[in-house]
Amino acid sequence: MSTQERDWYERAGVRSGPRRHLAQELETGRAFYPPALVPYLNHPQVVALGEARRRELLARHLFQYLDFTAQFETRVVNRATERIAGNRCGVETDVAVRLDAYRIYCDEGYHSLYSLDVIQQVAAASEVAPLAYDFGPFLRRLDAIGAEALPYEPALAQLLQVVVFETLITAVLNDIPKDPDVLTVVRDIVRDHAKDEGWHHVFFARFFRELWAQESAGSRGRIARCLPGLIRCSLLPDLRPVRASLAAAGLAPSAVEEVVHDSYPSASVDQGIRRASRHAVRLFQEVGATAVPGGAEAFEAAGLLP
Repeated sequence: MSTQERDWYERAGVRSGPRRHLAQELETGRAFYPPALVPYLNHPQVVALGEARRRELLARHLFQYLDFTAQFETRVVNRATERIAGNRCGVETDVAVRLDAYRIYCDEGYHSLYSLDVIQQVAAASEVAPLAYDFGPFLRRLDAIGAEALPYEPALAQLLQVVVFETLITAVLNDIPKDPDVLTVVRDIVRDHAKDEGWHHVFFARFFRELWAQESAGSRGRIARCLPGLIRCSLLPDLRPVRASLAAAGLAPSAVEEVVHDSYPSASVDQGIRRASRHAVRLFQEVGATAVPGGAEAFEAAGLLP
């Protein structure tokens, strides 16, 4: 057994991690989610709601993040990962790559499991009810980008979705585990997730290099023009659950729109996208995606190049 195989069997969260439980921390003042990562929390309209409502908003922000995670891992990441594992991805791979893809498939299913588990634990203890979240609109937008750029290659588009997402570095995975003011169970599951994702990042970066090397010149151009749209779609804040949460907290529709408008200015959103995508963009530059016809222009138009 190789070192990489042994590491997974001994260290992957699904193989070795305990079930994470909510401790008796709700009365200690620990936050459900880092307030600094919730752009609308300190808006005057939200502050005026009072501390109890703001705490509910933090809980619902956590629920939305975990619900999105649970659905994205199974409906997007594992949709493509299963293609790799099943040798149906259109890329020539050896059996070691397929085995790794099955390991990642197991990891992602486990991330979904404990995300929903923690939603239920926190909701029951806090008596803050999660709001219904429809993942469908996000998935349709993501799929539409691939359908436009790669209309006859849906499997390739799905592979690119996962390569993009698994090579992004977001503040959530980096910052939450370090924040001592956040509930321990939340810090623990995000830390668990981040540890697995570090290995996934390496796998998908290597897989993309193999994919790119096997594609024709024409296909490389289509891929390069598709990637920036996938990056932006993956990182744009989903404002539907934000609006729903603000409304549930008691804000009138006009106030909800004011808070959303003020809290997500275009310049700040674009800056966050550039910051989170820098490692992915560097990978795509290294393989030559910005050197093919239309590639650099597509990345520049998306605001992803310095």
